[in-house]
Amino acid sequence: MSNNNMRPQRWYEGIEQCQQCNEAYVLVTVVGAAGSTPRETGSKMVVTAGDCIDTIGGGHLEFDAIKRARALLAEGKPCTLLHSYPLSSSLGQCCGGAMKVLFDVCNVHQQHIAIFGAGHVAKALVPILAQLPLRISWIDNREAIFPENIPSNVTVIVEDEPESEVAHLDDNSWLIILTHDHQLDYRIAEKALSYPSLPFVGLIGSQTKAKRFVTKLQQRGFDTEALSRLHSPIGDTNIPGKRPIEVAVSIAAQIITRLHASVNELVEEAVGNAVERKVDSTSENHRVNTNVTNQLPAAANKDESVDTK
Repeated sequence: MSNNNMRPQRWYEGIEQCQQCNEAYVLVTVVGAAGSTPRETGSKMVVTAGDCIDTIGGGHLEFDAIKRARALLAEGKPCTLLHSYPLSSSLGQCCGGAMKVLFDVCNVHQQHIAIFGAGHVAKALVPILAQLPLRISWIDNREAIFPENIPSNVTVIVEDEPESEVAHLDDNSWLIILTHDHQLDYRIAEKALSYPSLPFVGLIGSQTKAKRFVTKLQQRGFDTEALSRLHSPIGDTNIPGKRPIEVAVSIAAQIITRLHASVNELVEEAVGNAVERKVDSTSENHRVNTNVTNQLPAAANKDESVDTK
C-alpha cells in the first residue's frame, strides 16, 4: 500500500487490496453506539501493520483501536474480539457516550513456500500459488529468466548457490524443488532434510529419480523420519499430463490440500485450547467452592448436607 496514487480511501477498498496482496489486516467495526459518539453503528476501518484505511471517529478512541488491532496482528492468529469503550476522560474523550468495537483479524495464516528453480513449470506454478494466502520465495541462480511481472507476495532471490538459501528459511517453510539440474536438486533436498523444522520437501522428477535420491540419502545416514518429509514425485497423482501447466496444476492441487489440512489443524488446536481453558475454569471453580465449604463451621456443613439430600 505504498503507492499513494493508488491508496484506498474506504474500508472496502482496503479489504480488496489486502486480499489481492495477501496482506494480513484487521477489520474494525463499530457494532454498538449509545449517547453522543463520533461515529454511528456500522462504521468501519481497516488496519494493517503499516496503514489505516477509513475511520471510526478519530481521536484517542481510534488511536487505541489501531494499537489493539496491531497487537492482534502481531499474534499472527485469526480471531475476533469485542471491546467496550466508554467515551470519558479516562480515554481522553469528552463525548460522554459509549461504543462497542469488534476486531476481526483476517488473512493472517500465510504459509511460506520456497520455490527453487525458475523454469517452465515454476513459471506456470507461481501465478497460481500467488493467488493463495502464501508468502513465496522464488529462488534461482539465473536472474535473466525471471519474468518481468512478479506478484506482490512473491520475493525473487538470485543466488549463485541456491542450496545455501535453505539455511535462511523460516521454520515450517515448505520447499518445492524444480531446478534444471539434478545435482542441484539433490543438494537442495539433502540440505532441507537436515532441518527437521522443514516439514515438506517436494521434488519434481520421475519415480526412478526419486528412488535414486532416496538410496543416496539413506547412504548418507538419513533415517525413515527424515525421508518421510521428502515428497517425490511432487504433485497430485490424480492429475495427468506432462505439460508445464499440467504439472503446475498438479503441484498446486497438492499444496492446496496441505493448506486446508493446516487450517483444520489450527482450528482443532484453537478448539482444544478453548476446551482446556473451560476445564481449567471449572476445576478452579470446584476448588474455590470446596475451599469455601471446608471453611464453614461444622454445623453449617451438616445443615447444607441435609438440605441437599
